[in-house]
Amino acid sequence: MELNPLYIDPGTGSALFSILIGIAATVYFLGRGLILKLGIFIFRKKKNFEYQYKYVIYAEDKRYWSFFEIILDELEKRNINVHYLTTSEDDPIFSSKYDHIEGKYIGSGNKAYAFLNFLSAEFLLTTTPNLDVFQWKRSKNIKHYCHMVHGAGGAVLYHLYSFDYFDSVLVPNEKEIPELRILEQTRNTIEKQLVVVGNSFFDRCAEKIKQIPNENPHIFTVLVSPSWGKSALLSVFGEKLLDPLSKTGWRIIVRPHPQSLIVEKLMIDSLIERYKDNTNIEWDYNHENIYSLSKSDVMLSDFSGIIFDYVFLFNKPVIVNIQDINYKRLDAQDLNQEPYFIQAIKKIGIQIDSNTLVNIKEIILNLSQDTQMQNNRNEVIKNMWMFKGESGKNIVDFMIQTSEKEKIKIE
Repeated sequence: MELNPLYIDPGTGSALFSILIGIAATVYFLGRGLILKLGIFIFRKKKNFEYQYKYVIYAEDKRYWSFFEIILDELEKRNINVHYLTTSEDDPIFSSKYDHIEGKYIGSGNKAYAFLNFLSAEFLLTTTPNLDVFQWKRSKNIKHYCHMVHGAGGAVLYHLYSFDYFDSVLVPNEKEIPELRILEQTRNTIEKQLVVVGNSFFDRCAEKIKQIPNENPHIFTVLVSPSWGKSALLSVFGEKLLDPLSKTGWRIIVRPHPQSLIVEKLMIDSLIERYKDNTNIEWDYNHENIYSLSKSDVMLSDFSGIIFDYVFLFNKPVIVNIQDINYKRLDAQDLNQEPYFIQAIKKIGIQIDSNTLVNIKEIILNLSQDTQMQNNRNEVIKNMWMFKGESGKNIVDFMIQTSEKEKIKIE
């Protein structure tokens, strides 16, 4: 039999095909890496004064607008020019009418990191952690990096090394400072400026709440607003919680965490299907949480920061489940003590477990009359929300003072 020199048997062909695919993939990723390195090299060499800023605010996503808006208003009021860098093309900055705030879309992913890593500015303010830990590196041409802890606090519940390489961290209350100092001592990192400035998010929300009309007539409403993950409320209990709530006859608003809609979609879809015929259960996906918070009389949650949104802004009772919190890969794993943030949740929230769910209606009714829990809420609000209404002023003051100090150092 005459052999065909062009014939390749199926096994050899499959192997050759795999090798070719592997070579092609290697060439693609090597080429992509070289292009990125070349771009960064060119970016570094450019002497373009477009990137010579004084004050910069970096927003990792448009959802952080609510933390920066009150600061931008204060900067605008003082006629201070600021560059607002964002990775969202539809960030609210582009529809805002400021004279002294210039918004700039810097792309996303590697493009955004390339821009940030070689940025030149006197002062950069952000809510984004992990500077100099992952892709986001310190630029030699930025004099001062400042992180603003957003939400009620709980800085040690961020991912490992979140603040180690910032020059300063702005916190909402004094309870955060000793915990961050412990991390510095444990890791032998440089001592940062830790400054209590208040809470820009709560200050902004407090103003917006004044514009929300009261519901008439009001129906007794329970808000279920969990975090996400294996230890979160809906993941742990699911229908075991929602079944007894649905039988109370009350209005039940379920507000899943935005991340649940992505990584726990099957669970959420299953619950939506289960209660599709229950007219007293509704699902809330609104970007702003204050509307659901304002409608409800009690909230069920877990370790989510929304607990403090509810207590601080509306001073209403909460029920929580914070069993089996895992501090692994969080800064709190190096703290060697329970974070104050978690202590506060335990203080202001009645805790439930699988054994008490059948009595959830009675627990809620009793909680509404609990004066001790009311006193606990007042104490925690006092401890954790300092300088009410003054955060915008305090943060801008710090930006200006720090920038002036950095100038003196250089001169």
